This record gives sequence, structure tokens and C-alpha cells, in this order.
Amino acid sequence: MVITSLPNLLTLSRIGVIPAIVALFWVDGESARWAMLALFTLAALTDFFDGYAARSMGMISNFGRFLDPVADKLLVSAVLLMLVAFDRIVGLAILPALVILCREILVSGLREFLAEIKVGVPVSRLAKWKTGIQMLMLGFLIVGDAAPAAIPAVLIGEVGLWIAAGLTVVTGYDYLKTGLVHLTASSKER
Repeated sequence: MVITSLPNLLTLSRIGVIPAIVALFWVDGESARWAMLALFTLAALTDFFDGYAARSMGMISNFGRFLDPVADKLLVSAVLLMLVAFDRIVGLAILPALVILCREILVSGLREFLAEIKVGVPVSRLAKWKTGIQMLMLGFLIVGDAAPAAIPAVLIGEVGLWIAAGLTVVTGYDYLKTGLVHLTASSKER
């Protein structure tokens, strides 16, 4: 069965770990932050391994193509929202978090529309880099002040969040540009 293939199970595990990560925000202490980072890191690694497994095992499926970006968006969005809610992303650093969330919603809606008219939009290499940088920077922000004094985790995370937001805007524009061709074509056909 396609849903129970190894790549899809890895992707589903990325979604399944989100409640545990979210719950750890309410646990005080540095150990909770490190546990959250460990879970988040494992989830982020499944993003690489599910695609690798699907390609190497010849198990690429429509379900996997749909679920993989959704799992990424759910994980990133949940962690961003919790970091803001728990004042670990504050001030101007909220802006790149907002940009990332808005882009994810925009691209999801655009993909849904394009799927209805049977147009696929493949994930670009830059979009994959964007996701990787987002995940890496969120890791720094999850640990935050619990990091060793020699590692300015909050600063690294916030600067990286701005970089990720810049890539988010670029890749979002690429998707929108592609989508607008089909959106305007659909409007003219009516």
C-alpha cells in the first residue's frame, strides 16, 4: 500500500511529532529545549530521508508528493507560532516569521488551485534550500538561551530567519509568477 511505504511513513512521522514538540513548550528548563531540538532535528531529517528513500526505492507516489510539502509547512508553521507565542521570537524578528507563514499559505492555496486545473508545480532546488535553512534556524531558536554561552543561538536564529524569509519571498514569487500564467489563462477562458 502506498501510504505505508517507508518514504510516506517517514513523512507521516514528521507530522506525528508536532504535538510532542508543541507540548514541550510548556515544560520549563533547558532539558525540555534540548529534547524539543532533538525531536525537531529528527523530524527535519525525515525531510531529506523520505525523498531519498522514495527515489532510491522507486516509491515516488502522488500521496508522497502531496504530503511532503504539507508536512514541512505544518512543522515549520507550528514551531514558528509557538516560538512567537512563548516570546522566543520577539520584536522585528516576528516580521520574517510572518513572511514565512504568509508565503506558505499563499503557495498552498496556489498549489491547490493549480492541482484543480491539472497543473503541477515542482519544488525548486532553491525552495528546498529555503526549507533547509528555515529548519536549521528554527533549531537555533528552539534552543535559544539554553545553548552554550559561546554560541549566540538566538542571534544566529534571528539572522537566519531573515535570510530564510528572503529566500521565502524569492521562491514565493517564483511560484506566484508560474501560477499567474494559469490564473489569468483561466480567467480569460471564462
